[in-house]
Amino acid sequence: MITRHSLELALPGASIGAVAGAVAGGLTLFAGAPTGMAALSALALAVPLALFGGLYGVLLGHRVFRPGTFGPVGLYWMVAFPVSRLVQETLYGVGTADGVLPFLAYQAMVSLGFAIGFVWMHERLMPHWLIRRADDNPLAADLLAVYLRYARMIQARKGARK
Repeated sequence: MITRHSLELALPGASIGAVAGAVAGGLTLFAGAPTGMAALSALALAVPLALFGGLYGVLLGHRVFRPGTFGPVGLYWMVAFPVSRLVQETLYGVGTADGVLPFLAYQAMVSLGFAIGFVWMHERLMPHWLIRRADDNPLAADLLAVYLRYARMIQARKGARK
């Protein structure tokens, strides 16, 4: 069962996913799509990316992922991003005209770029959110401690090089 504490951990990732989906979907306006279709495209991508982004935050809080690692997160988005795009194309577009498998394979390749940006944004937003929620949320306090240990380790490595 997902608790309020877990949902609070989901908020930064869900926000990043929603904004990324809305912006990417909104770019269809520049491609000449009518406003209504562009709005549908933005919504059809923003919702699944927000759900997967939020799930990432919950999994991070439950120690499935670790801060500062990319490999497992890249694999996560290699599945989540193509599924999100498939939902968008199913509801809006014609991107699967060449077949679903080639479409998913291409989206899996593109997903690594998305994953890099997502992790970069998440690593910058999540600690600030955890500081705000740590007093009321034991999961946030625990995850904040993990981030602080990671930051100390990185700082010690930089100090050893100098």
